[in-house]
Amino acid sequence: MADHQFITLARRGHVAVLTLSNPDRLNALSADMRAEVARALEALRADDDVRAVVLTGAGRGFCAGADLAAGAAVMAEGGAVLATQNEKLDDMGWVGRWASMWAAFDKPVIGAINGVAAGAGLSTAMACDVRIGSEHARFKSVFIERSLSPDSGLSFFLPRVVGYAAAADMIMTSRAVGAEEALRLGLLNRIAPAEGLLDSAVAYADEMTQWPPLALRMSKRVLQHNMDCGLDDALRFETLGLDFVRRARNDAKESRAAFVEKRKGVYTGT
Repeated sequence: MADHQFITLARRGHVAVLTLSNPDRLNALSADMRAEVARALEALRADDDVRAVVLTGAGRGFCAGADLAAGAAVMAEGGAVLATQNEKLDDMGWVGRWASMWAAFDKPVIGAINGVAAGAGLSTAMACDVRIGSEHARFKSVFIERSLSPDSGLSFFLPRVVGYAAAADMIMTSRAVGAEEALRLGLLNRIAPAEGLLDSAVAYADEMTQWPPLALRMSKRVLQHNMDCGLDDALRFETLGLDFVRRARNDAKESRAAFVEKRKGVYTGT
């Protein structure tokens, strides 16, 4: 895959590994890094051979949140962070676009949490569908410490992962949550040793990519949609999802054959 300055991309079978790569800044989200991630996700979504994405950070941190130092450096040099007309009219800001981008990505995203996930980094971790962390994983809201309320989708994603009261506890106290507690709360689905975290995350992704890819993508869409609707709407959307999945007729045949023959299916998305 193409080289980038602030991220790296690698392929492991049907899994793409996207690594936030500015370890000296604990992978803080600069404007350039966010742009590279957005372009990468657009390409990965269009690539039918990619069926899942593992998201992780380089070095000792997952993501320390927004890179506030980058904007401060521009101002210190006598420059100014100027917004285009479109940016001025954007009521969501980059934090809203960042959250929406992850929510709109319709392939599984497995967060490999190798260290601290703070601020917008916590939001990004919560936007992943599932998370596996090492013993070094640590989660912290941070916003209230900066006299801020949550942004980048944290107030949406976090309570859906851990429930309202646990989310309120983390946001309103800004306390750090370590790996073992994170597993109990549901911030992490699994824990793996640090030295094998990436391999464990890819193996986790492979548990998903072994199945028919269209069914996998539609399963994510249905699950997301039905988190926030009534039963009737949920049932209608499930039926709509089944209509799409049934279009992969070769995979449907292969699924039946693999079951009858007691073997692992080989699926193409067709």
